[in-house]
Order: sequence, then C-alpha cells, then structure tokens
Amino acid sequence: MASTTLIVFSLLFLGFSTALEPFACDPKHEATRNLPFCQVKLPIQDRVKDLIGRLTLSEKVGLLVNNAAAVSRLGINGYEWWSEALHGVSNVGPGTKFGEGFPGATSFPQVITTAASFNATLWEAIGRVVSDEARAMYNGGMGGLTYWSPNVNIFRDPRWGRGQETPGEDPLVVGTYAANYVKGLQGNDGDRLKVAACCKHFTAYDLDNWNGVDRFHFNAQVSKQDIEDTFDVPFRMCVTEGKVASVMCSYNQVNGIPTCADPNLLRKTVRSEWGLNGYIVSDCDSVGVYYDKQHYTSTPEEAAADAIKAGLDLDCGPFLGAHTEDAVKRGLVSEADINGALVNTLAVQMRLGMFDGEPSAHPYGNLGTKDVCTPAHQGLALEAARQGIVLLNNHGPTLPLSARRHRTIAIIGPNSNVTVTMIGNYAGIACGYTTPLQGIGSYARTIYQQGCEDVSCASDRLFGGAINAASQADATVLVMGLDQSIEAEFRDRAGLLLPGRQQELVSKVAMASRGPTILVLMSGGPIDVSFAMNDPKISAILWAGYPGQSGGAAIADVLFGTTNPGGKLPMTWYPQDYITDLPMTEMAMRSSRSKGYPGRSYRFYKGKVVYPFGHGLSYTVFVHTIATAPTTVSVPLDGHRRGSANTTISRKAIRVTHTRCNKLTLGIEVDVKNVGSKDGTDTLLVYSKPPARHWAPHKQLVGFEKVHVAAGTQQRVRINIHVCKYLSVVDKSGIRRIPMGEHSLHIGDIKHQVSLQPTVLGVIKS
Repeated sequence: MASTTLIVFSLLFLGFSTALEPFACDPKHEATRNLPFCQVKLPIQDRVKDLIGRLTLSEKVGLLVNNAAAVSRLGINGYEWWSEALHGVSNVGPGTKFGEGFPGATSFPQVITTAASFNATLWEAIGRVVSDEARAMYNGGMGGLTYWSPNVNIFRDPRWGRGQETPGEDPLVVGTYAANYVKGLQGNDGDRLKVAACCKHFTAYDLDNWNGVDRFHFNAQVSKQDIEDTFDVPFRMCVTEGKVASVMCSYNQVNGIPTCADPNLLRKTVRSEWGLNGYIVSDCDSVGVYYDKQHYTSTPEEAAADAIKAGLDLDCGPFLGAHTEDAVKRGLVSEADINGALVNTLAVQMRLGMFDGEPSAHPYGNLGTKDVCTPAHQGLALEAARQGIVLLNNHGPTLPLSARRHRTIAIIGPNSNVTVTMIGNYAGIACGYTTPLQGIGSYARTIYQQGCEDVSCASDRLFGGAINAASQADATVLVMGLDQSIEAEFRDRAGLLLPGRQQELVSKVAMASRGPTILVLMSGGPIDVSFAMNDPKISAILWAGYPGQSGGAAIADVLFGTTNPGGKLPMTWYPQDYITDLPMTEMAMRSSRSKGYPGRSYRFYKGKVVYPFGHGLSYTVFVHTIATAPTTVSVPLDGHRRGSANTTISRKAIRVTHTRCNKLTLGIEVDVKNVGSKDGTDTLLVYSKPPARHWAPHKQLVGFEKVHVAAGTQQRVRINIHVCKYLSVVDKSGIRRIPMGEHSLHIGDIKHQVSLQPTVLGVIKS
C-alpha cells in the first residue's frame, strides 16, 4: 500500500496527468466544471482570457517554467512541459517515463540517417507513429503532450557532436524535414493538436564544446546574408509550412545578444513576420545562462524581464519562476507582459485538449499500450533504416553478397554487435534490437570477432582473432565508426578520421581476408575514409548512420540485396585537412580567397571532398531524361511598389518582395528509366546554378523526389520549383532576390537552361 501511494505521489509530483483524472476541467469538480475556460464550445482565445483573469500573479509566475505548478483551487494539475521525441518517444526529458505498461517505444533511426532517405512522405509517417505512441503514453499517465523536437539546425561543421540530430547541411532539406515531421507529430485536425512539436535551437546554434569554447559562452558572429540564406531557412519553413506549435531559442548569443533575450529574433521574426501560432520556450536554463555565465544583465530580475519582453513564453528551468515576481515589483516587466506569455502557452494546452475534461473523450483518448511497439510501427523503423543506408563504394560490383556463394561471413568491429549505439542520442528505450551480427546471421553462418574493445580502439590486443576470422570466411564485414563517446551533445569531435587504431584494424583485416571485404560505418558525422577508398582489398563501403532499433536487419538486407540501397548523403564528407586552421567558431558560409577560408557545405565549398553531398549508389542503373521543362519563365513585378522598375531590373536581381510570388512555379517532368536488372528507388536531386554573382551559391538544391522504378521500366516524375523560394539568392544585406537571366538546372548528369525574365505589372509610382 505504501509503495503504491509513493508511485502515485511521484507521478503527481513530476507533473503527470494520470489516466484516471483529467488535467483540468474535471466534470466531477463542481467548482470549475461550469467556468468559461472549461467550455469546449467557446473559442480558445475566450477560454484563455477567462482563465488568465482568474489567476493571481504568483500563480501566473508558477506557470512560466517547464514544471508548471498546479492551481488546485481551479482544479488544474501540475504539468511537465519537457518531453523529447527526436526519433521516437524519449525519456531524456522528465515529462516521459517508461514502465507501468510502457517498457519501451519504437526507436527510429537517428535523424541524419532518416534524412538520407530524402523521402518527405516517410518523415511525416514517422511523425504520425511517434505521436500515436506519445498520446498512448499520455493516456496511460506516463508522458506529456509537448515535445521539444525536432532539431532543425544546419549541420554547418563536420565536427559538431549534435550534427547527428539534424537532417544535414542543406537548408531546403532541413526545412522540408522540419515541416513534414512536425505535420506528422501534430496531426491534421485543424487548430487542434495531437501533440505539440517544437523546432529548435533558434538560431545559428551548432557548436557544443570545441577547443575551450562552449555553447554557454559562444557569441556567434553571423552576417545578415547567412542568417537569411542558411540558418533561419529551416525555422521559417517549420513555422510557415509545418505550423509548428513551438520554437526554442538557443544558449548562444548571436551578434552579441542572447537569442532568448532578443526581441528582433523572437517577437519580431518568429512571432510577427513568420506568424507563430504557439509558444516560444528557452533551451534548458538559457535565461540563467545568459545571466550567470554570459553576464548579459546586472541582476537576475533584469534577465527575467528581458526574456519575457523579448517574447519568451516559457522557461525550461527555474529562473523565471524564481525572479519574475520581483521583476514585476521593481517595474522591470508588467503583469500584462506575463499575461501575453500565458496566452501562448495556455492556448497550446487547450489546443491539445488538456482543458476538455475526461481524456477518454478526446479523439486520441483510445490510444494505449496496444498502440506502442506494434508490428507496423517496428516495420516502419526497419523500412526507415533501409531507406537511409547509403552505398558509398561498390567495386566490381561486389555487393550484393550471395547467400549461396558467401555462406560464411566474418563479422568484425566494435559496432558489429551493438544495441544502444544504433539509436544515437535523445533516444528512449527501444522495443527491441537487431544488431548487425544478428541481421547478417539470418543470411549466413557468422564468425564474430570484436577486433577493438570499443570505438576508441586504443589497443591491438584483439586484432589477431579478427585477422584469423577474415582468413577463414567467404566474405568479411567490418562494422566500424563512432558512437556517443566520440560525438554527442557537449562533445564536438577533434578530427574526422576513424578513432584510435580502427584504420589499422580495417587495413590488416582486409589484407588477410579470403573473400571480399565490406566496410560498414556507423556515425552521425562524416568520416575521412580515403584510405579505404584507395585500398583495392576493400570492395565496398556503406554508411548506416545510427540506424535505429532494427539497424542490423536493415544493414543485412542491403548487404544481401533484399533491399536495393537508395539513400543519399545529406552532408558533405570532407578530408581531414579540411579542418586544418578552420575554427568551429567561424560562422561564415561563403569562402574567402583573400582570407584562405574554404567555405562551408556543398553550396559554398569548392575544394576536395571524400564524398559529396547527395552521393549514393544503387545496385541498378537509372537514366534520366527531361520530358518537359520551360526554357523561359516570366517573373511578374509588382509595379505599384515605389521605386523605379527600370532600376530594379537593371540590377539583374529582383527583390522577392517586389514580385508576385504566390503561384510562381517552374514545373519539370523527368523520365526515370531503370536500365539495370534490379528494381530500385531513385532519388532525384534537382540543383540550380544561378547566374554568376559573387554572393550567390555555386549551386543549391531546389527540389527532390523519390520514385520506385521496376527493372526495365520507366516512370515520369513531376517536380514543381517555387521560383521565389528556391531560385532566389540572398545579397550581402540579407535581402532575398531572384537573379534574372540564365539558370542552369542539374539533375544527375543532365542539365537544362531556363531564363527568368521580368514582366512589369501595374502602374509604376516614382
């Protein structure tokens, strides 16, 4: 009896809404059930206004933090806002726990792997599954409804420990991922929310701990051009296209101002310009960080006031709860400002149905234990891993292996029999695991040797057994790479090579191998494996990222040809010397010849690479032909705007704000023919090379599509390119413009020229 009481008390203390009682507006609570804020039929803004009007200042302040206090007199329970669902329901945040009927949840591949699929439909489908499981856990009293995912920062530097959490280096890919994953999480019931997603960390946040500089003290010096052109693109798409319910500001400063205290970023950009319908939350203890560590304000009350006035609605951490009331008393912030923050947080809770009384009456109230770790959900995790694996090299071709000819496989390497390594960071407890050793073992007899004790591979003590195994087998698979001891939150990498003596192990095993040698890499960031590319004894190389709970099965399916790989790299793989004399703290994207600065990402870097962005091979051969595409597109100018149209046109790059953009699209139809012997899925990547201009990218991705094509058949794919969004470039002042003239579109080996020509509409006012 005592232990049961303790469990119930613990759940209430942690802010859990149990399955037996509503979060608020309990129909059995006579004092509140008839109050306006409990009336489901009233508009949410009216309900929120009524509730705020009933709260005392102390009660309001208690709602400004992640572990929001209960308001018992109004029948409102405490609530823990912090839950995570980066690639499956996670127990990283205190809002979600496993146990009590929910021992685990489906753990999908880490985001960088899923991004390699370039499959927006898959991204949304994963979001739907994750939100099903999240709702089920909420209904069971084991989870929250506000998830601080996804991470949509740009993977700017290959050393960043959290790059694994992101969809890569390209703004369009990252933004498309953000919008689709958020749609999957939040549902499609109008303004109602299945769960509330959060796009983080806004903005220019991509350094954790490098060379003595950490994220708590870093001031990112970023140009207006790079903010508009790169760093803000995914967040804007997340808000405007994904309709996300929350944005999280980051720890770092941007140009001298903490992001969580910057009204230009929060109130002006996110709230006013992009139209966020939701709340803005701090990264955990960000307000405390800019007071205690960055010394941005003289007093804690000033720090609290700056955050709220900048547009912050919720503090992950205790700071606002501890200092806001005193800030009001000192006249630094008004109670009306606090009311404004609560309007945003309470509205999201009401959109989630948390003030609707009985949870069982909610559209998702029937989800429960039966809806977590279902065969269908786990099947999608396996399919996501298959689609995300990238075939980097395949000499011969050696792959796929033959279960008839390759009956004995030597499985070697520190990642060859791992479990939690496969799910990366911000993961929960998986439903179960299939390791690479187990996956390959379903196809052939295996000889297993670890080779290295762990990925740090400090010793050659286990090399002998590995070399001996390779000499006896029909084929050798080395599963090498990284894990969270090498790249993680608060842990940036020192270099790009395989850690320790891994390279030595690979080379010695390949030399001794009786059959073909295949190198499989697990990692979030890129690895310089030039040595393996140039080793004639290494027949093929695969990148699996962190492939999730079923990663071993997916790797085996690709190795033996059950799956024809179709993944493409979502980030550039640089050689080790790329990072020589290249500080992570240098934020510029564009190269500078005078400074000897190489630039970042495929859009701006022209030097040597190990593998380029978008690289990925197949077991079949696709031939592309442009079926239809315009050669000229008229760009209508809004002649009613002030200023000379002739001057605007003569500059050869029209401001996007001076055009009529809404339906201005360029449609291309591409025939994709599979001329090989195996069915396969082709990833069409469409790049644009704008007219030469020193502030434009070398090229930029403007569209992508997946298409499955059976062997010997052909499919036609239509890709619509929004001219203002994707054929525009950003000038040095941060102004987005559409270059007039010849744009070169690249799809695989084919190119198509299209000329953008201005057309003046309306009357010109000088």
